Amino acid sequence: MFQGKRSINVFMLAMINVAALVNIANISVSAKYGFASIFFIIVSSLAFFIPIALISAELATGWPQRGGVYIWVKEALGDNFGFLAIWLQWIENVIWYPTALSFAAISFAYIFDPTLAQNKTFIMSSIIIVFWLSTIVNFFGMTISGWISTICAMFGTILPGILIIVLAGLWLFLGNPSQIVFSKKTFFPDFNSISQFALISGVLMSLSGLEMSAVHAKEVKNPKKNYPISILISAIIIITILSFGALAIAIVVPSGNIELPAGAIEAMASFFRAYNLPKLTSVVAFFITIGALGMISTWTIGPIKGMYATAEHGDLPIILQKLNKYQAPVNLLVLQAIIVTILAFVFLLTPTISSSYWMLLNLTAHLYQLMYILMFISAIVLRYKKPNVERAYKIPFKNVGMWVVGSIGIIGTTFALIVGYIPPTQIAGFNTLSYEIFLIGGTILFCIIPFVIRYFRRPAWHIHHKKMIDKIKR
Repeated sequence: MFQGKRSINVFMLAMINVAALVNIANISVSAKYGFASIFFIIVSSLAFFIPIALISAELATGWPQRGGVYIWVKEALGDNFGFLAIWLQWIENVIWYPTALSFAAISFAYIFDPTLAQNKTFIMSSIIIVFWLSTIVNFFGMTISGWISTICAMFGTILPGILIIVLAGLWLFLGNPSQIVFSKKTFFPDFNSISQFALISGVLMSLSGLEMSAVHAKEVKNPKKNYPISILISAIIIITILSFGALAIAIVVPSGNIELPAGAIEAMASFFRAYNLPKLTSVVAFFITIGALGMISTWTIGPIKGMYATAEHGDLPIILQKLNKYQAPVNLLVLQAIIVTILAFVFLLTPTISSSYWMLLNLTAHLYQLMYILMFISAIVLRYKKPNVERAYKIPFKNVGMWVVGSIGIIGTTFALIVGYIPPTQIAGFNTLSYEIFLIGGTILFCIIPFVIRYFRRPAWHIHHKKMIDKIKR
């Protein structure tokens, strides 16, 4: 039986989902599609966001143990794939850090000198310095508390997101010209050009992460009724912010001129210049920077907790199990920072900042999508393998409902995965060969590593962890 007080109502869970997903750093990708961004966001929501929400809620309430997707996939598909799933969830975050920090660096540049936003050395250096500082801070267990993270998210993400939508609405209300045409023809993409869909992985990334908040599903009052309602409410809010945010950028910045990590701040700078309020750009850039840095500091150690949970099952090498006196997994933190440092050089070695940003974001998306495919498959398998495990929330219509939802998720995610290997025509500066080597090679490399770790797995790993935990308890 499920224990604990069910204290979360419909609205609270909806807001948790909104806070977890809404990120203005990601809306520039959708903005590249212009008015068609609405089409892509709606389709992505139906084929990706909704299946994730429903399936992760069922899995989280059936297997609420620490480890999340690691436990879910492990129970369904075995130890190797369980470790692969949690590895993918961790490593995609590691690859995502440079993109998030590039957004913070560019926002910071707009406070003092917007020309630095085009300086690749400045961006690369900022990524490396800030992430190592964040890593060192986390050595001392000084993670930002929940309420500070909430404030950072509010002032650095939600309010700027609302502001850019309001500015765009005012822009159109005053009769200013729009860079996009609102019509039935421009709403739909060119279905004869597969390259038109190449950016859809980025759209899916803006709708990813709901499995993290699904752990709260077991705390919802009357989850069978209220959880789907909360998902509907949060879906409407998230889709609205992402859709109108993307349109706000596309209205004032021509598609070819949208720099992926700078789209939002570029659009606001354009609005403020037009309204003769250029100094407000620096103010907004300051809040966006603080918000981005606050989230990075929290996320530096957040995903590592899921990865470190594998040590309890003997899946983590001894060298990566080390905890300091503040209970921080120092070697995992250092490994993470080294990977981020190496990836930061992509910004220096590729022709444009947008191409660097997209290559990293797309690799992130591919690894995340592979994890989601494992999760969708596991949900279907567990309906047959563990039918008697009680779930506070279950997808309705028995196994048929699970097959429908899971299959939609698998098909939608697989399509995005495949077309993501096509270099997008909307972004300049790609060398096709280098692009494919980086993306395909990166996907293969990061998928092989967890199997190599499992191959060399030894009983001593589990024994070492147990002794270490017993020592800490004493």
